[in-house]
Amino acid sequence: MKRAIFIVAIFILIFSQMGIDVGKAASKEQRTICIDPGHQSHQNLDKEPIAPGSKIRKAKVSSGTAGIATKKPEYKLTLEVALKLRNSLRKKGYKVFMTRTTHTVNISNVQRAQYCNQKHADLTLRIHADGSINKNVQGLSVLYPTGKSTKKVNQASKKAAEYMLQESIKATRAKKAYRTGLMPREDLSGFNWSTTPVILVEMGFMSNQSEDRRLSTSSYQKKLVQGMVNAVERYL
Repeated sequence: MKRAIFIVAIFILIFSQMGIDVGKAASKEQRTICIDPGHQSHQNLDKEPIAPGSKIRKAKVSSGTAGIATKKPEYKLTLEVALKLRNSLRKKGYKVFMTRTTHTVNISNVQRAQYCNQKHADLTLRIHADGSINKNVQGLSVLYPTGKSTKKVNQASKKAAEYMLQESIKATRAKKAYRTGLMPREDLSGFNWSTTPVILVEMGFMSNQSEDRRLSTSSYQKKLVQGMVNAVERYL
């Protein structure tokens, strides 16, 4: 028994000398983040209920937008950023799950939410990019749920969204889309089926030439990821 205590003490001493907060590291290992890279290579227009018990039905997963300058589809951009985000969060000590790691999947928005529910995520991050018929519109926004089915997580989700907007803007110096940058939503299947705090990051407008190009650069993606990680750190 004394030998076991001695060994534990040695490990704590070594980690302390390395500048690692053992208590903080252990706490992070118990925190789970679920990342949902938006869309997939082939849309699925079959319908599913927008929320539990709802008669309103929406397409299971749409095709998303595409870059006006890069021609890159949204599903490729979202996975690029999501994989970098996953790696950065894991380096911080978080347990991270992803709804997809390839493009050739067929996962509906309801299934994505249910997957993150099953992982008991402390926070679910949905990664998307925006599009508009107005090519001049640009900016970053963060969406959060306000529906009846998500009543238990609405407040926590809003708090996470506020942190995400603040930290993402600080890291990227992007403009806030829609003036405030925060968008309450009650019509998204990926929100309404969630039992975990959940937010959706619209990283920018792929319909704006300058922002589209910027979103695909490794330097800007690094800033986006750093902002997202900082937000997760603040929230948790």
